Formats: sequence, C-alpha cells, structure tokens
Amino acid sequence: MARAGAPRSPGREPPRRRGRQRYVEKDGRCNVQQGNVREPGRYLTDLFTTLADLQWRLSLLFFVLAYALTWLFFGAIWWLVAYGRGDLEHLGDAAWTPCVNNLNGFVAAFLFSIETETTIGYGHRVITDQCPEGIALLLLQAILGSMVNAFMVGCMFVKISQPNKRAATLVFSSHAVVSLRDGRLCLMFRVGDLRSSHIVEASIRAKLIRSRQTLEGEFIPLHQTDLSVGFETGDDRLFLVSPLVISHEIDAASPFWEASRRALERDDFEIVVILEGMVEATGMTCQARSSYLVDEVLWGHRFTSVLTLEDGFYEVDYASFHQTFEVPTPSCSARELAEAAARLDAHLYWSIPSRLDERAEEEGPGEGADAGPGGDTERNGRLPPPESESKV
Repeated sequence: MARAGAPRSPGREPPRRRGRQRYVEKDGRCNVQQGNVREPGRYLTDLFTTLADLQWRLSLLFFVLAYALTWLFFGAIWWLVAYGRGDLEHLGDAAWTPCVNNLNGFVAAFLFSIETETTIGYGHRVITDQCPEGIALLLLQAILGSMVNAFMVGCMFVKISQPNKRAATLVFSSHAVVSLRDGRLCLMFRVGDLRSSHIVEASIRAKLIRSRQTLEGEFIPLHQTDLSVGFETGDDRLFLVSPLVISHEIDAASPFWEASRRALERDDFEIVVILEGMVEATGMTCQARSSYLVDEVLWGHRFTSVLTLEDGFYEVDYASFHQTFEVPTPSCSARELAEAAARLDAHLYWSIPSRLDERAEEEGPGEGADAGPGGDTERNGRLPPPESESKV
C-alpha cells in the first residue's frame, strides 16, 4: 500500500479495468470519422477551408499542381495561337511578324506562359502589337494568374499560421483527482502553458461524456453534460501564467453528487476538458483539448506543488506537473458527506441548550447568575413563571 503523502509518478498507472474507446484523445484529436457523406459537393462550396484542412503533403501537392497546370494550360493556348496564325511555319522569316517573338515550339510557349504569369520577363520572348488575340490572352492570363496567386498564397498562409501547433504547448495533467477542498469533494485537473508568450482571455470548460437512457426508453449515446468549473463565479476565466488546478465542486447540481468511490470505479464515462484563448503573438483563437477516462481519475489524491519562490522570481518545475500524492479522503459520495455534516451541525445546535439546562439544574434555584428576585432561575433563555402562578 502506498504511503500517504508520497508523490505518485505518472508512469505508475493503476491496472485498467477494461478498455474504452476514447471520444477525444489525450492530445486533443477527436476520435470521430465522417462516413457515408452523400453530398461531397458541399466541401467544394467552401474550397478555401477544404484546402486549409488538408494534410500538408496534400496541400503541397495541390499547390504545385495549381501552378503547373495553369502554366501548361496557357502554354498550350499560346502554342495554338502561334500554330493557328502560321508563326511556326515562318520561323526565321524576317518579313513575318509573329504573335510572340522567338516562340518556335511548345516548350517555348510553355516558358513564355511561365514568364507571363510570374512576371519574370527575361526579354527574349515578347508579344508584338500585331496580334490582338495574343493581347487578349495576355490580359486573361495576367488576371487569372493573379487570382491563382492570391488563392494559393492565402491557403498556404492560413495553413502555416494555424494555431493548432500552439495547442501543443498547452499541457493537461495526465490524471484527474478527487479530494477534499474546504470540506467538500472536488474533481480537479491541472493545466499549464509551456511558452513565455501567454494565452489571452483564456477560459476553461469541461464536459462529461456518458451514454444514458431516458425515461421513455430512448438510448442517447455519448450524451454531453456540462461540468461547472466556475462559470457562475468567473473562475473559468484564467490568467494562465503558471500552472493552475481547475476544480469542479461536486454539489447537488453535479452529475457525481451521488457517486461514491466504489460507484465511480464501476462507472463508464469520459471527461473532456477544453481550454480556449487568443494567442498573444498572432491574436488568433487557439483551442486545446484533452480527456480523462474512469481509470484516469484518482480518488483521494492531490497534485504536487510545482511553483517555488526563487531570488526575485517564481519558478515552475514541470517535472512534477503530473505527479500526485495521496491524502485522507472519505470514500462516500458527496451527498452522504453533506448529510453527515448536516447531522453533525444539527447535533451541535441542539446539544448546547441541553447542556445549559443540565448545568442550571445542578446549580439549583437561587445559585445561578440568572436567579431573579423570587429565587427562580431563567434557564436557556426562558423567563420564570409569573408571580401569581408561583403563589398558587
């Protein structure tokens, strides 16, 4: 048996009761795949977001193909213009004015297409003023090329500046704990930020993912229930400069109100925690997620402190970020604990007047400090009987 107060290493995990498919992975990836989508054209209506959501290798492939196919398409048109005007049949004829000087084949047309769209302009191949169709084609390629540049550069910029990687430096504790805080059972987990640039307007949320059945017999898989982490008091808005322990008080509104330690271990649920905020360096919204299964909730544990005061600054020791230690914690539910506390308060409330009455009876009439002029004693705030009644 582990000694109380001894730190718990994150590598020493309790034996797992049974496997459960995660809804959200520990690194924040949602373990859900969209299947049988019968209207794939909806993705094309928002092509920009579709391209930004692609994997990097697909994004780079699409980036290369967008430019290469555009150059090939307009290169073929320039070759067709030259072929249709007969420029390829009058190569070397000084009396002939071609549409594009020095365009002697498809390769030359392809290179001229690249020079036109990228505005390189080496000067060897140049359009003449005797080719109105070539002038119109030049304008069209310049306009469409600018649109392709804007679209693809925008996609790559969004892809590079996505705040997904910023979430990799927002860490969650590997376990959640249940212990007493101010005499009340609380479910707690810890969050931290590894970077020196902070998350602005950070807020935290928690969801309980558990299947349930309604009174009418309807089965709701993966039902989501909010876990209060301080929305009413504003404690859900974080100043995340150093690691913080987020607490969910198990009260009458909590879904764990009637869950004891044994009942919690037999339950099947997942707690998803979501941290949101703006990246200080870019101003973009960032979201980090993690989750805790039943066997990752440690009853009767508390997190090891990671903050120490050094000479002129505070230091955070992330080596102890995931460590916990055992503390004395009742195994009953929060409801049973509250009822026991209420019974204790009621017993103390009624025992004080009864003890005062017993003490007054032991002192006898006329001996107490509250003895009246007739020798009657005021006991526990009660007045002596009237004088007429005492004579009778």
